[in-house]
Amino acid sequence: MIRRAYIFTGRVQRVGFRDRALHGAVSLGLTGWVRNEADGSVSMEVQGLEVSINKLLVYINQSRYIEIDRIRSKELPVVSEEKYFRAY
Repeated sequence: MIRRAYIFTGRVQRVGFRDRALHGAVSLGLTGWVRNEADGSVSMEVQGLEVSINKLLVYINQSRYIEIDRIRSKELPVVSEEKYFRAY
């Protein structure tokens, strides 16, 4: 079990990014959150098995509307009491 923070830049707002992340995370049993930022980027914290997190990233990137130019990530401590994935 791991937790990672991501910041996505590119064409990532108004293209269904948060909905796609929510759908993918729920279907993969991941927890965390995703939200739009004022600077046009999208932030996400996601927790679960590393293989499932990697599948989520592939799923998000398969959208024909989303164009990710850059992904920054860092490891975070696991939040053991977290139960859901939310889109803000």
